[in-house]
Amino acid sequence: MPVPSTSASPARPSDAAPSTAPVRSFSMRPLMFENFVCTLSMMSFVALIGPIARLLGLAPWQAGMAVTVGGLAWVLLARRWGAASDRWGRRPILLRGLGGFVVCYALLCSFIVFALRSQPPVWLAFAGLVLLRGMAGGFYAAVPATGAALVADHVPGPQRAAAMATLGAASGIGMVAGPGVTGLLVAHSLELPLLITAVLPALALLVLWRWLPRSEQHANPPTGPLKISDPRLRRPMAVAFCAMFSVTIAQVVVGFFALDRLQLDASAAARAAGIALAVVGVGLILAQLAVRKLGWTPQRLIRAGCALSALGFASLLLASTPWALWAGYLLGAAGMGWVFPSVMALAANAVGAHEQGATAGTVAAAHGLGMILGPLVGTLVYDLHPGAPYLLVAVLLVLVALWPARAPVSALEVRRVG
Repeated sequence: MPVPSTSASPARPSDAAPSTAPVRSFSMRPLMFENFVCTLSMMSFVALIGPIARLLGLAPWQAGMAVTVGGLAWVLLARRWGAASDRWGRRPILLRGLGGFVVCYALLCSFIVFALRSQPPVWLAFAGLVLLRGMAGGFYAAVPATGAALVADHVPGPQRAAAMATLGAASGIGMVAGPGVTGLLVAHSLELPLLITAVLPALALLVLWRWLPRSEQHANPPTGPLKISDPRLRRPMAVAFCAMFSVTIAQVVVGFFALDRLQLDASAAARAAGIALAVVGVGLILAQLAVRKLGWTPQRLIRAGCALSALGFASLLLASTPWALWAGYLLGAAGMGWVFPSVMALAANAVGAHEQGATAGTVAAAHGLGMILGPLVGTLVYDLHPGAPYLLVAVLLVLVALWPARAPVSALEVRRVG
């Protein structure tokens, strides 16, 4: 991926002309289906990891590591996958990444079924979970990065936030449906949801293979990779990290908050936390569906979304009932529903057509870093006070909302980096 020339003029949304087939030949539906089924499968795994760990004799930290390793792989490989799509094309990289995920996730589910039936040594069960989950996460890192770049190739700059929000809404539906489907299937056996969710990504692979654009025309980019320190990416990376960091903090502390602040018993706390997380999915879906009708710029959506989320999470400092908890999470999720697609559009609009893959991978890596650090920081801060994580998140989001807007890039900034 190229480094911006020190004498080049700033990249503008109009410069990022589509590098593939005409817009009219491009359909969002295959990507929406892939986002839905893959999110459903991954959320099902997260919902099952607790009971699986208990039956295999794993400690809670081992179960947490099995989930976190996917985020680590995401951070390490997202940029590489994105840059590869700039060089080799969106279709081949997207299919390879999703194909690898299909195989690795099927192996992961098969290994869990085998382990539940044979009860291997704890170290072997732990090693198998971590290895296969990490491999699945590493391959799947190609999918959001390349998918976002594909959208940027085909969708004009002013419409990108709405297009990204459409994909986000599909993921939100999968986020809500995953635990629900798992709850229905697990009544029959713990293995049934694993077997079914292992098949769904394969269906997404077939859909993408059939309907993804087959012809691509890429401009020959200058030599050299897109630097992670590129000034055009500073704001998108910072916003992406802060948004995912805030969401994962809210996810990890909600159960503890229901126990300690709302004074609920274990069963009621689990129910309140589960409803709060379901409300998050609903809030994300509704907010992202509203992006298309609002017609706001990415900058405005980010500011409004961060402010709304900050208000929602700050309200939890006064929460004393489950209803107040759910209302705060609904507002927080609605704001994030504006931020997540907007930050991808902001990044895509700031670079040229030949840099879309590396840029999307960089933003995805920032998301992954927030996903890793959020649970750690959230649990550490929670020890100070049950409301401290929500105060931290609210302050952070207010700072992001107040961050003064600047041009996507300036020649002076590029010269300083170079």
